[in-house]
Amino acid sequence: MIVAATVPLVAEHGAAVTTSQIARAAGIGEGTIFRAFKDKDELLDACVAEAVGVDHVLREFASVPLDEPLAARLTEAAEALCAHLERMGTVVSSLYATGHRRGPAEPADRPRTEGEPPVDGRTRSFLALRDAVVELIEPDRAALRLSPERVAAAFLGLLFSRLPSPASCPAHEPLTPEELISVLLHGTLADPGSA
Repeated sequence: MIVAATVPLVAEHGAAVTTSQIARAAGIGEGTIFRAFKDKDELLDACVAEAVGVDHVLREFASVPLDEPLAARLTEAAEALCAHLERMGTVVSSLYATGHRRGPAEPADRPRTEGEPPVDGRTRSFLALRDAVVELIEPDRAALRLSPERVAAAFLGLLFSRLPSPASCPAHEPLTPEELISVLLHGTLADPGSA
């Protein structure tokens, strides 16, 4: 509850957010913050962990009805992931710009079998997202030229490369989620046999 109330404040104020602002937003006394967190830095680290974590995106993916058309399912997933990436970028950039250079502690790796390479948090998050996208694609496996796993990898690649253009190139806005899904599912040729 404290972290959820703090994340929007961190996006707005960065590390300059005060514990008084946090307490008001959370509807608690300021002392309660320090019963839950050692200090403000630990709370800010928890906010970074929340912002970069993919659990809420996975819940949104899981709520997409599988009986919708594939393009609609993937567009909903793209919108959820774009919102996540924007929020993550805002929180992390705001903290960095205001002097907070720490980040959340990396959770301990799960036990591995012999010879299996270690998997970091970023890789775990990517694999969880990929698996969730595969589940959204799976009902249409027979209609695809590529496996759902390959389509999911292309989907994530397109979304993760959807970077805004520099201010000097305002006419080059990133593709919308609908445009990305159209390119993913239909390519860019008006008539696929024409080129």
